[in-house]
Amino acid sequence: MSIQLYNTVTRKKELFTPQEEGRVSMYVCGPTVYNYIHIGNARPAIVFDAVRRHLEYRGYDVNFVSNFTDVDDKLIRAANDLGEDVPTVAERFIQAYFEDVEALGCKRGTVHPRVTENIELIIEFIQALIEKGYAYESAGDVYYRTRKFKGYGKLSHQSIDELRIGARIESDERKDDALDFVLWKAAKESEISWESPWGAGRPGWHIECSAMARKYLGDTIDIHAGGQDLAFPHHENEIAQSEALTGKSFANYWMHNGYINIDNEKMSKSLGNFVLVNDILKEHDPQVLRFFMLSVHYRHPINYNLELLNAAKAGLDRIRTSYENLLHRKEASANLAENNDQWLSEIDNTKQTFGKAMDDDFNTANAISVLFDLSRQANLYLREKNTSVEIIEAFTAAFDELAGVLGFSMNQEKELLDQDIDNLIKKREQARKDRDFKTADAIRDQLKELNIILEDTAQGIRWRRG
Repeated sequence: MSIQLYNTVTRKKELFTPQEEGRVSMYVCGPTVYNYIHIGNARPAIVFDAVRRHLEYRGYDVNFVSNFTDVDDKLIRAANDLGEDVPTVAERFIQAYFEDVEALGCKRGTVHPRVTENIELIIEFIQALIEKGYAYESAGDVYYRTRKFKGYGKLSHQSIDELRIGARIESDERKDDALDFVLWKAAKESEISWESPWGAGRPGWHIECSAMARKYLGDTIDIHAGGQDLAFPHHENEIAQSEALTGKSFANYWMHNGYINIDNEKMSKSLGNFVLVNDILKEHDPQVLRFFMLSVHYRHPINYNLELLNAAKAGLDRIRTSYENLLHRKEASANLAENNDQWLSEIDNTKQTFGKAMDDDFNTANAISVLFDLSRQANLYLREKNTSVEIIEAFTAAFDELAGVLGFSMNQEKELLDQDIDNLIKKREQARKDRDFKTADAIRDQLKELNIILEDTAQGIRWRRG
């Protein structure tokens, strides 16, 4: 077993060798919880959940840490707009995040630390950087001396002067250098704040991950991951902070997933193409969205639209149909030994091919292709006149095993039969006659969720699937 992964620092695939045999430490930057997550947030959640699942499939014990930014400028603005305090807004959207990503098949992390629970730790980290000469206080703010860290730019592969030219940097008289970034922000009037050696304030964005990663995973992490948009400046700044403090490599491998476009345009609020996961899941199977996300290699950009999502649904349905056909055939199968070894060998070869695809930089697109191959093999087997329970069970076990690595379930909710729908409509009509409007409305809502459209006609209520 050998896993190769693409390291953003070296810009090449490398043999993955964790620091401790059999164990992997992994940190994935989580969301700022001021709203429901959009599909750009969903992609790293899904992608790196699949990475974690494959590492566990290969026998590793994965310590998976993903944070919540539960205080920052966006959260403060959202709280003010809603007339609520920051912790209330953050808690609401943390729970919404869990609901969305768990619907998408993502496992919870080993721990999900929050900024507000680690303020003292962050203050200590900043104080240590000041003592080492890498940070300084100015009018209640604390800034990092970017030029003092000699390795700055190694993740984004640019010199510090190139970064200076390419970055949007605001002039600020409180900074010694325009490139310096904030570690601690002095509190503004009526803002949420904490006491510190530099006065009341709150952490800057970048420092939180450095402090919490060190707390839960140690000075050096095996894998640090996140969206491509975080590579600079967020991850670049994390490296500068952490390595200045410890003198050690902050992370041995850096992984970044590609961008999401909406109908071939970059997703943004200004273009009106900002898509929330919560809205998608109201109308689509969350497993379909996961299948769609994993159908493209994680480092490549992915284009989202309803046509492509429906194509993903067709693909997932095709695999699930093969699985269900196996289950139905099992009851009519015998304990035959004819050609069993040949089929068992083919199934085993398919599983080996799947493993190799995932070992090659977690290529979920190729892994899904292998699931289609398994589906094709199953369909061929089911054409045989006599089938064996042993082979049926080997096929279904392989589906469950491989789909589980990708985070899919082979079972799907069945559509209501026509007779079931007719019975619900009759029950609703009777409830209306009995003036039991609560029951009638509940049935109406249930039918609506099932995409059943009711139509009043001269012959009475008729229905159709939407």
